[in-house]
Order: sequence, then structure tokens, then C-alpha cells
Amino acid sequence: MKKRNGLYTLRSLALFACLSVATLTGCGSKPDQPGQSLSKQEVNNMEIKSESFGTAPNGQEVQLYTLTNDSGMTVKITNYGAIVTSIQTPDRDGNLGEVALGFDSVDGYVPNDPHFGGIVGRYANRISKGKFTLDGQEYKLAVNNAPNHLHGGITGFDRVVWQAEPLQKQNAIRLTYVSKDGEEGYPGNLTVVVTYTLTGFNALKIDYEATTDKATPVNLTNHSYFNLSAGKEKDILNHIVTIHADQFTASDETLIPTGELKPVKGTPYDLRTPTRVGDRIENLQGYGYDLNYVVRNGGDRLVPAATVEDPSTGRVMQVQTTQPGIQFYTAYHLDGTLTGHNNTTYNRYAGLCLEAQHFPDSPNQESFPSTIIRPGEKYSETTIYKFEVKGE
Repeated sequence: MKKRNGLYTLRSLALFACLSVATLTGCGSKPDQPGQSLSKQEVNNMEIKSESFGTAPNGQEVQLYTLTNDSGMTVKITNYGAIVTSIQTPDRDGNLGEVALGFDSVDGYVPNDPHFGGIVGRYANRISKGKFTLDGQEYKLAVNNAPNHLHGGITGFDRVVWQAEPLQKQNAIRLTYVSKDGEEGYPGNLTVVVTYTLTGFNALKIDYEATTDKATPVNLTNHSYFNLSAGKEKDILNHIVTIHADQFTASDETLIPTGELKPVKGTPYDLRTPTRVGDRIENLQGYGYDLNYVVRNGGDRLVPAATVEDPSTGRVMQVQTTQPGIQFYTAYHLDGTLTGHNNTTYNRYAGLCLEAQHFPDSPNQESFPSTIIRPGEKYSETTIYKFEVKGE
């Protein structure tokens, strides 16, 4: 796990410079305070709207918060699961459209089997056979994706109520959750803070922080599904994807890494140049893309990870992250049983996920970047989704 205490001031300047240009490429790491004030060019004074979003399974009332910038882009976030429920961005003609799969009330997210838009953890992705050994002690977790543990277990972070704090001046929402020692089998009391910031340049910045009182694995990500056509097309097969990765983590038939980092060159997974999603999808063992890529130069500073373009609307999404990996998933398992925004039925390939993360099963893979944090250390990561448009 990267230790960043005391290293933020210079990197903050690099990130601010990064956010103040239109392309968001090749910049440094993130600021020391999630939701820290950005320059006047990056945010605005639009009021953060709050409204009821329904009742969580435990009886708590939950809220929906709407961030808006001067370009008219809106992002909606609920404190149930720290879920991004909606992202509306303009197309090449300036028309706003819904580019995130989701629901219009909390009821659609209970249970949230596809993990639409949520913060998944304590450990995103899979842990082999639901167990790991840390400091000589074996810990057993729920096997909720047989034969493995997935996205934090039966009640992961996207299925609990977080404490929300609107940050008006920053055009941001700070969400906090305390995961108790032993929750879902994980050791240590873990305090997690996630801050969503909507900038004036149509970028959704997600800052993650966590501290613990006992050594524990931590791997957090946002699990949003995107369809940049905003309903113009029912699937993402015509989307053009580029992933800045020369390797991927080879895995077995249950999607647990073998420990080998394989070159993408010469495989259907080579997305180093812009590639139509549907061109190779039938050659991927019948399940579409569901693969962890090793981000080029990732794992320490903010770097470009992926770009997605929808030719039908001109929308482009750029992804940057400090994380070493990014999971590309094309929603093979959506089966038409869910209906979301604008009465849209979510069928196979209805959206795509680009989940910036550490590698799957890292607690059991000594050669992978460590996901263990200890008392006195701070987990700190940033991922940015920036939306632009491209002409004909």
C-alpha cells in the first residue's frame, strides 16, 4: 500500500493544474483533503440540492444530492451505498442525456446485485475462496460469488447508509462510513471517507481515504455503468474504447488471478488503440470483457487509464486514476429483469464499467501491489471521470 502522508502539497499543485486544462492527461497525484477547494474556473456556486430518496432496508431515511455546474452537467449521489445514481452530460448538440445506469429511488438498489453506481468494499473485486492470511492469522469472508468473495461480501459498502456532508463551496459531497471490526469478516475498525466533486470542466472527481486501528486489506472503487449514447443505443457495442495498459492479470475460470501478468499484445484484450467494443466480444469465452488491466505507469500518481467514445452522440469519457489497475466489464450478466431511468430495460451489454482499483485477490498474491494498511497509515486514491464532446 502506498504511504502518502506528508507527500500531498506538491502533488496538489499538479492536480490543480491537471484539472484546469481540458484534456486531463499526464498529471500528478491528488490533494491532501478530499473535496478541497478548487479554483474558481473549476467549480461554481451552484446550490447543492437535497431531497428524499426513500427508506433503506434498516428503516433509515436516505437522501439524494444533486451537483450541478455552469455547463448544466448534473450528478446525483445518494448516501445509501454512496451510489452515483445519475450523470447527465451534453452531447455534441448540447442536449443533456443520462449516461449512467441506475434507478429513480432507493428501492431499485435493494438488493443492488449489479452494484450500479456504488462504492464497493471493503475489498472491490474477488478474494479467492473467501479467505486470506494476514500477520499469521487466517480470516474467513463470505463466499458470495462461489467459490469466491466479491465486492466486500453480502453487505458491502454499497448496501449501507453513509453519513453525508455537502461541501457547498467545493461543489462536492463528502460521505463517511465506519466499518466495524469483524464486519463481513474483515479485521479492524475502518473509517472510510469518499468525496465526489463536480468540476466546472465536466469532471467527476472521486477521492478515497481510509484509516484503520488494525492491519486490514482495503480496495475501494466506484462501480458505475456507463452508456454514453444516453438511450440512443440500447447497448455499448458501438462504443470505442482505449485502455492504457500493456498487461492484464491472467486469471482462472473463476476470475481469480494466477499471479501472472500477461501482455495484451496478440490477444483479444489489446485495447491500446481505439477499438469498437463489439468487434471482439464474441471471442472472449462467451462472457464479454471482465478483466483487470495493469494501468501503464499506474499505482502512484494520477495517470490516464482509459477513454470511451460514443460515435452516435459525440460524447467522450476520459478516465484518470492513481490506482494500479482498472477492471473493464461489459455487463454480460444484465438479463433484462431490471428497469431503470426513463423506463429503460437493462439487457446484456447495456453499459460498461471502468473500475479503477488494486488487483483482484491481492491479499493472497505476494507479487501484486499490497492492499494492506496498518494503524498510522492512510489509504488514499483518486479517480476522475471527465466528459467531453467530439464533433462529426
